[in-house]
Amino acid sequence: MAAHFGRRLRKGAATTAVAAAAVAALSASQAPGAAGEDHGRQAAAGATAPVPDGPAGGNATGNSPYFTDLPPLKSPNPSPSSGSGTPVARGEAEAGIPATVLDAYKKAEAELRSSKPGCNLPWQLLAAIGKVESGHARGGRVDADGTTVGRILGPQLDGNGFALIPDTDHGAYDGNSTYDQAVGPMQFIPSTWAWAGRDGNGDGEKDPNNVYDAALAAGHYLCRNDWDMSTDSGLHSAILSYNNSQDYLNLVLNWLEYYRKGSHSIPDGTGRVPEHRSDGGSHHTTSPKPSDPPSKPDPKPHKPGGDHGDHGGNGNGNGDNGGGGTGTPDPKPPTPPVPPTPPQTPTDLVDHLQGVGTGKLTATAGDAFAEPVSVRAETKVGKSVAKVRIRFTVTGDTDATFAGGETVATVATDAKGLAVAPALQAGEKTGDFKVTAAVVGRSVKGVDFTATVTARAADTLVRTSDTPLTCTPGGEFADQVQVKATYKGAVAGKVAATATLIKSATDATENDKGPFFKDADGKPVRTLTGLQTDDKGLLTLPKLYADDTTGTFLLRITTTGGATLTVELKVAAADTSASPTPSETAS
Repeated sequence: MAAHFGRRLRKGAATTAVAAAAVAALSASQAPGAAGEDHGRQAAAGATAPVPDGPAGGNATGNSPYFTDLPPLKSPNPSPSSGSGTPVARGEAEAGIPATVLDAYKKAEAELRSSKPGCNLPWQLLAAIGKVESGHARGGRVDADGTTVGRILGPQLDGNGFALIPDTDHGAYDGNSTYDQAVGPMQFIPSTWAWAGRDGNGDGEKDPNNVYDAALAAGHYLCRNDWDMSTDSGLHSAILSYNNSQDYLNLVLNWLEYYRKGSHSIPDGTGRVPEHRSDGGSHHTTSPKPSDPPSKPDPKPHKPGGDHGDHGGNGNGNGDNGGGGTGTPDPKPPTPPVPPTPPQTPTDLVDHLQGVGTGKLTATAGDAFAEPVSVRAETKVGKSVAKVRIRFTVTGDTDATFAGGETVATVATDAKGLAVAPALQAGEKTGDFKVTAAVVGRSVKGVDFTATVTARAADTLVRTSDTPLTCTPGGEFADQVQVKATYKGAVAGKVAATATLIKSATDATENDKGPFFKDADGKPVRTLTGLQTDDKGLLTLPKLYADDTTGTFLLRITTTGGATLTVELKVAAADTSASPTPSETAS
């Protein structure tokens, strides 16, 4: 009865102060309790929620019709029941959200987490509103860019059971140059979209028919006025600003609570479209508070009013009308027409993916891979399919990424059905990894590509100086050994190297006498590992020292890739044969 009373007020009686007071009192008495930090204040939140800016009470949707189907009672994902730890059975198909639509909700949440962190908007709230407004874009009927296949329109807002909003966009969004209609998966009226619209997919346009644009716009709309979605008061005010109806608030909170318990991605175009609408397109269902079990639909028909609002659509959410208003049906609801078979999206046509022209994927650590990863989307008979979203994912025990540092990239196929992943960039960690290409929103076997990151290598080592390296017994070599590494004539930077004082040219074992390096404690060391050339391919060894053993000794330097250089070191007593006699000195 309360819901019907509020509906009649919106149809005409709400013009008096008495009626306005009645609506406020009614809202206060029905305000739902939702998960949040403002427990105990939900009644106040419902009663004092501000009426938003704009025409027709200022709602984003102009109070257009919406779907009233309730979520199922079962939890959408297995979770421990209280005290027993026994998983709960998976819920019904309503827990599934079409892949592209779900991606849009989550991307909007991520953007708002950065741009408006105080809002604390959960993507599940966008999902709840998207379910109620359009059934997640009519079950995910969107193309590769996230634009709906056909427009989703509410009834024209001509004052006949709905708000009166004369045309504000010259029919640009809704195709109606006389009255406005709510447009797109989030059901924005054109006058609101004019200032609330956002570009969520980065294509330079703000299109209410695009789920990425619409989800981001809805998020910013809900987060205005510094509302905090982590509190009951902020959450309720934001939802009521979208559609100023207590039933709408309760319904959205039910779906929000449901999706918070869990959800899963399903292929685009396979989502279940709701059946019941608030304008009487089917039986009206009053939404209970989230803590209460859903009630059964009211078996009694409403009083006749002829207020179906099915202008320009078929009234079941599967044609061009995607929402509902608050009108009443005829005493005997008409039999809903059989919905037309929705047109196939490009994604629906894909039977398999085919790897295209990708050779051996190998790169040296730190370098870009020369070969791109690319696939072609094809039908069962091998015909290419354009505008299909392909997700490329890098997995494995390396730090390789796509250009820009991402490990996941989504690319739409071109007119030839080809999708080319961003360039692969090898990290410093060597080994194998995998790149998987998969169709977004459709269960098609992915294509795997194996890639290898090899260590930096050098094939040539040369000394940068030809000065002989000599020392007296027990002394210190005047010059340090410096070498330059190259690979196929190019500088070989950051190449691993080892230096060892060996016994002989034919015996590469470590010598136990003669020249030596010193470790951090000053003790003799004759093998150095973990060396690396710099960006210019240069490697300068630490100082060398000599013990009391004289003779010619060998220092061998090796690098990854097989480059080897043997350096000769001489330890001999000082030559005094050429020293002048005292008489010569005097002379």
